[in-house]
Amino acid sequence: MKTLSPDVEQNLVGGKFVTAKNGATIDVLNPATDDAVVGRVPAMTADDLDGVFTAAEHGARLWKRTGVLERGKIMFRAAALIREEAAELSDLIVAEMGKTRAEATGEVGKSAEFFEYYAGLARLPFGEMLPDARPGTFATQTREPLGVVLLITPWNDPLLTPARKMAPALLSGDAVVIKPATETPLITLRLARILHRAGLPAGVLGTVTGRGSELGDALASDARIRAVSFTGSTAVGLDLQRKLAGTGVRVQTEMGGKNASVVLDDADLDLAVATIMAGSFGQAGQRCTATSRLIVQRGVADEVRRRVSEKVAALRVGAGGTDGIDLGPVVSKRAQADIRSRVQAALSEGATVLARAELGAEQQAAGAYVEPTLLSIDRNNSIWREEVFGPILGMVVVEDLDEAIAAVNDSTYGLSAAVFTRSLEAAYRFLDGADTGHVSVNQPTSGWDIHHPFGGFKDSGSPFKEQGLEALRFYTRVKTAAIRTI
Repeated sequence: MKTLSPDVEQNLVGGKFVTAKNGATIDVLNPATDDAVVGRVPAMTADDLDGVFTAAEHGARLWKRTGVLERGKIMFRAAALIREEAAELSDLIVAEMGKTRAEATGEVGKSAEFFEYYAGLARLPFGEMLPDARPGTFATQTREPLGVVLLITPWNDPLLTPARKMAPALLSGDAVVIKPATETPLITLRLARILHRAGLPAGVLGTVTGRGSELGDALASDARIRAVSFTGSTAVGLDLQRKLAGTGVRVQTEMGGKNASVVLDDADLDLAVATIMAGSFGQAGQRCTATSRLIVQRGVADEVRRRVSEKVAALRVGAGGTDGIDLGPVVSKRAQADIRSRVQAALSEGATVLARAELGAEQQAAGAYVEPTLLSIDRNNSIWREEVFGPILGMVVVEDLDEAIAAVNDSTYGLSAAVFTRSLEAAYRFLDGADTGHVSVNQPTSGWDIHHPFGGFKDSGSPFKEQGLEALRFYTRVKTAAIRTI
């Protein structure tokens, strides 16, 4: 087996970088190849967790006493270091996750923006005066940190999602324990080193790498945790909600999506097709906000079908670091097999292939590559309902806007939806009717900015939103105080 880096990237625990107690490690593989080891991380087990949470409990007390302006300064320094090391961080994302270089570069820049945005919020009010009817008394409400929060992050945005969760948690004064996905842990450990160098006190951030089967329920059930923020599959997220129900632990889950883009008869087809292609096949379709359902009004169905088919067939697939490609591999061989099995099931249920990009001989021989595919389906097909998390787009035809909205809402998910139209009336009817946490007009289902509240409805998420000011509400609690002066 070819090894690119024999070193073990250590976990940050109590201000020190450590390996697992048992010395075991996990190989992190490059999905563009079959044998390249990008690096190794400690294979922690439940025996390692007490030390992590003990350090975090100490860090939470220290960080709460640290002024919010000082917290912001440390986060600004971290953002500057991310930008200084952007090229190296981008290369690591390409290597362990498979994104194209352009996608990885964008992820690094946006991750820095999360720390900059929340660092800037350090100067906002964290409370307010309240009227009090009692003589000689004034009252206040202030926001204070929760304590220790656990962040569980996925492999598809391995730097951005940790930054999205860490930045508001750290500004709020919480201590953070983060468990990155086993497929892509290296970039999170690199981020921990950056925050350590930026001056984050010992214990305020702890990292945990290891297999879920070995960490078990011990990770999320530690009594010192006050909140859990999870991004990942719906099945795991719902199970986490059930296990923590009644414990008093706050739970924020950002889960799956089966996002739809609607093209109405009056749409600008040049804009619609280009936007849908980016929303569907960017990042090899491995985004919770990716467009996976294409709903087209009958009057333009033939033209949209032709245009999208031509674009799909022309997509270029290759290793993320290769110039001139449109999408890289999916994250792993297991993901590749799962996506292909779902497509095969859809075909057995009556779906037809409208277009498919061909893989080159090199991609067919090695790596976790999947052919970008456009399918013609109906709403009874399993692929209409199941999240595929790959470069697969299913198309259905509808008669009018009402049927289109009904089709959008015909899903257990409710993350994001888009409509393409020149009609202001149709746009507002769609905004009102779509049962999703995000709605776009003439924009993709993906691409939400750092200050936009982020999160879906139904099986896509929990009531707590991420990003923007909404995130601070999750990571803080409100304390009301009354003071009598006479």
